Amino acid sequence: MVRGLDCWSGPVEPEPLTGGITNLNFRVTDAGRNFVVRIGEDIPVHQVMRFNEVNAAKAAFKAGISPEIVYARPGVIVARFIEGGGALSADGVRAAGFIERFMPVLKACHREVPKYLRGPVLAFWVFHVLRDYAARLREEGSRHEPKLDGLVARAEELEKAVGKIDLVFGHNDLLPGNIIDDGSRLWLIDWEYSGFNSPLFDLANLASNSEFGEVEERRMLSLYFDGAVDADLWRRYSAMKAASLLRETMWSMVSELHSKIAFDYAAYTLDYLARFDRAYQTFRQL
Repeated sequence: MVRGLDCWSGPVEPEPLTGGITNLNFRVTDAGRNFVVRIGEDIPVHQVMRFNEVNAAKAAFKAGISPEIVYARPGVIVARFIEGGGALSADGVRAAGFIERFMPVLKACHREVPKYLRGPVLAFWVFHVLRDYAARLREEGSRHEPKLDGLVARAEELEKAVGKIDLVFGHNDLLPGNIIDDGSRLWLIDWEYSGFNSPLFDLANLASNSEFGEVEERRMLSLYFDGAVDADLWRRYSAMKAASLLRETMWSMVSELHSKIAFDYAAYTLDYLARFDRAYQTFRQL
């Protein structure tokens, strides 16, 4: 399929890229230039609509924080390869100086990308996602069904604690692998879950996926909000952090039933469920 795309100037030899847990990804060299090809259809069970991903990625390129999309058709996205770059690990995200480098990128995502968006764009409200996941898991007889009532009750508690929000355009999937460091600057990739959201979700998502400590979290919040972190902000952020981890947990539960990618979703579910439990207990102590 990748070889046959009509965007190439001649024959190409796609090289599979590892690490993806939703899409199939390939590196292609064409006429001396390198590209990344993402293969993936809409995923309604995860509320992923590829038109939204393409729109967001194009806007993010214009905002200067994501590589250029050079070709797109249903199920296929071709973007320029970031030369000299590599996806970060959790250790890389926790490294000294990362937060200071990344906060301008995140602020650009939230405040600059919307200036370039055109056409329909989705919203991403984690608590709606959680309710939808729970309903689907019940309907499809998931092995996790006995846990769902308790998880939904906790999600409702967390939604109340988050309270009123500001609305920005979020990336909403800040796994370390979606951040690229080319040695001089940071880039964001993979916009499939992007949409209007609270800035607290991206902040919590970044911290929870890379297991920040409280010192790093407070520095991140202080840099983003340009000031001291008061008790109210800390509690609302902590609620969103727990919700972020619950979303990743239930995303994996649904993926256990639906994904055809060769990945150990069962182990991923257990890992994130344990992270959620710890974050929820920390929130309850506030």
